[in-house]
Amino acid sequence: MGFSRRSLYVAAAGALLLTGGLATTSAPLAGAAPAGDGPGALSHFDAARKDCLGTARNRTSKVWYTVAGGVLSDVYYPTIDNTNVESLQYVVTDGSTFTDLQTRDMTSTAEALDSGERESGPASGMVCRVTSVPRSGAYRLITDYITDPARNTVLMSVRLKGASDRKLQLYVRFDPTINGNGGGGPGNGGADSAVTDTSTGHPIAVAYDTKTATNAANRDYAQPVFAALDGPLTAVANGYVGAASDGLTQLDATHGITPAESALDGNVVQVARVRAGDEDDGTVLALGFGASQAEAVGTAEASLRRDFGDVRERYESQWRAYDRGLIAPARRLAGLSNERVRQLRDTYYLSANVVKAAEDKTYPGAIVAGLSSPWGQAVSAGDPANTYFGSYREVFARDLYEAWTGLVAAGDLATGRDVVRFLFDRQQQADGSFPRNSLVNGKSAPDSFGTQLDEVSYPILMANQLGITDAATYTNHIKPAADFVVTRGPSFGAERWEEQSGYSPSTIAAEIAGLLAAADIADVNGDASSARLWRAVADDYQRSIKGWTVTTNGSKSASPYFIRLSKSGDPNAAVSYNVGNGGPTLDQRDIIDAGFLEFTRLGILPANDADVLNTLPIVDATIKSDTVSGPGWHRYNGDGYGDGATDG
Repeated sequence: MGFSRRSLYVAAAGALLLTGGLATTSAPLAGAAPAGDGPGALSHFDAARKDCLGTARNRTSKVWYTVAGGVLSDVYYPTIDNTNVESLQYVVTDGSTFTDLQTRDMTSTAEALDSGERESGPASGMVCRVTSVPRSGAYRLITDYITDPARNTVLMSVRLKGASDRKLQLYVRFDPTINGNGGGGPGNGGADSAVTDTSTGHPIAVAYDTKTATNAANRDYAQPVFAALDGPLTAVANGYVGAASDGLTQLDATHGITPAESALDGNVVQVARVRAGDEDDGTVLALGFGASQAEAVGTAEASLRRDFGDVRERYESQWRAYDRGLIAPARRLAGLSNERVRQLRDTYYLSANVVKAAEDKTYPGAIVAGLSSPWGQAVSAGDPANTYFGSYREVFARDLYEAWTGLVAAGDLATGRDVVRFLFDRQQQADGSFPRNSLVNGKSAPDSFGTQLDEVSYPILMANQLGITDAATYTNHIKPAADFVVTRGPSFGAERWEEQSGYSPSTIAAEIAGLLAAADIADVNGDASSARLWRAVADDYQRSIKGWTVTTNGSKSASPYFIRLSKSGDPNAAVSYNVGNGGPTLDQRDIIDAGFLEFTRLGILPANDADVLNTLPIVDATIKSDTVSGPGWHRYNGDGYGDGATDG
């Protein structure tokens, strides 16, 4: 698997106490009994709308943090598809009159901590600061997030401003979803467990899930996961979410907690009191991970022995080194202020860094489509049917191509080559095709279905652009993929929105580009007959694209325009189909998307093509929406996905 079992695991092996098959090193707390009111409320995955994302710029530290709604959200370990946190947030109380929870009682703002801090060089955007203020405005809670480049640890530096004169108390509430399995709800116990570890002489909150067999069968890299929340904790209440044992329930009722030594098999939650430190230095908490309790505790302890500022400097310096290897944007742009140019530079580097951060560290080149779970807050993490919820934390060849184009344009050719090798060596099927999506090891994902020809074509184009044209790659990968496209194109499987079959502009554009790239590679390898065939098919497609995808009798314009797709290759036919996702049934001539722009982006049609120009205002009139954040475009008209006019 490649996951490091640190020497701490070996050194502590003799101290392991095996209880019910679960390794622990916790001693019973005097006067503290296990919580007995589980399994707790039904757990959920976390929100997709992330405020921040961060990970160390190396492959040593296999942990990623995210922030959503102003609090720590999904934390991925040991692979980028495995979430372990629903939320980790703070609670402030004066011990007698009020209890404030971050997500409930405070307003939070997030910012890139290193933005604008350096006179030279861009901001990486990988360091996050969250400032939370209660409705009373009586104090400020400031938290900085990084990961330890040397270890599997998320580090949080927290300061409570305005606490000294009000004698405020700080608590931390950790709601884990270890191994993506949160449990809770009727009949859904047997998920996470929580204990207080005292092996170091002070309380450490440990949550764990050793059950890997319930994950998708092809996730053969799954492992037991333990998370250790460490720092200046003085007491820990292990309980179940929403139950009387939940420390938040206790804080709301009495402004204090009653320690409990463990909570087993359910939607567990851990609430701990924190010595807040002074207002300037604050305190540091560590969330360390491992394949055993000893490893997780040792990892967190080792990270806390380092000065937070020193760890942060190493973390930032690695991202600065990566950014120095990218193509630098202009420092001066006509008509723009220096400040505006700096903002654009920061956005450029942040964008590149976020794409790079979405690459798994065990499987190079496996850049996932997104570091979130869409609508995750509404998806149960305790329902056995949802035990595997990979969602966008999987590898889609089309999304990977989009990420690849950004990194290659920015100059990161090394990652570009890793991407191509991942696609060919791990994802490609025996018949030359590529799956809709895969796990980060390249094996089939539970939600994979069908074959999409643009996803078969893009890897060929990527290889050609990077000059990966050797004989072995050509024979074993390029030729099988190109032959698959030729024997099944131009209309096969679903189009790029994965909901309809037919003659799709975006898919056909990818096919043409892929076949021409394959012909170029065939020339390098002396296969003239294949090169002629692939160019002839590409030329035929190019001559036919408007006959397949431009309507001349549609209702959107008296002039010809591109449609989303034609079901049978006749864009003038009065054919209707249901767009799906709860959307309407419409005439194919009235369904618009922007997929035709792939023709111009890939050089198949000129940007000033009359039909392209005529379709652009139709796109804006049909699927564009103006929002408070600027204009946005739906995938196509009638689309049931995404935000509506009244909900965002």
